[in-house]
Parts: sequence; structure tokens; C-alpha cells
Amino acid sequence: MTPMNQANQRRMKREIIMLNSSTLETDEARFNTTYLVEQYLRRHGASLCDLLDALEDPSGFAALCDLHTAYGQPIPDVEVVESALRNIHRVLAEQLPSSLDRIGHERRLSAADMTRWHGARVSELLARCRDVA
Repeated sequence: MTPMNQANQRRMKREIIMLNSSTLETDEARFNTTYLVEQYLRRHGASLCDLLDALEDPSGFAALCDLHTAYGQPIPDVEVVESALRNIHRVLAEQLPSSLDRIGHERRLSAADMTRWHGARVSELLARCRDVA
């Protein structure tokens, strides 16, 4: 093998290693993001479920179900997780203050505070999803 071929071979190996490390970093970031969403669901999923139920928007509740289904897989798909979070965020953002007040009064639930809090958390998680996409 000529010195030129050896140099090309070493360069190609270096490039492959660099590509693999980039892929590993991306995979790790995706895993970390899905882990953070899973932790949010474990800690606050019941509260989010109560809120989405009180809002009586079937698409929000369906998005929460999609999110839970994604975590039923051995490795959750980041795109599915992001899509479900985006739908939940949309439902929360569309709520009018008057309807949140009505829901709060009827259900004895702090719907306005819960909507703001969950909206902020979901927004943060969505930003993380976009960072790794």
C-alpha cells in the first residue's frame, strides 16, 4: 500500500469516527429529551390528565394518550413525542380566560393556574425536542 493510500485510509477512518460520534451525540440528546418528558409525565401526568379532561377537548386528551403510547415502546420516538406535546400545547394555548374561570368554578379546579403551569412545562419540553431534531 502506498503512503498516499495509507493517508487516505486514516483520513476516512477519522471521518467515520467523527460521523459516529456526531450520531451518538444526537442519539444521546434525543434519549435525554425523551427521558425528561417521561419524568414530567411520571410526576405531573395525573394533573395534566385532570386538566385536559376538564377542558373537554378530545384532541388534547388524545394527544396525551399518544404520548403514553409512545412510552409503551422500548425506545420512544422523539417525533411522536414532539407531535403529542405540540398538540397538548396547542390545546392549552387556545383556552380563553373566561372558559378557564368557568371550569375552575364548576370543577373546583385551579384551571387557569394549571393551564399556565403545564403550558410553560410543555413549552420547555417542546424547545428541547426542537433542539435535537
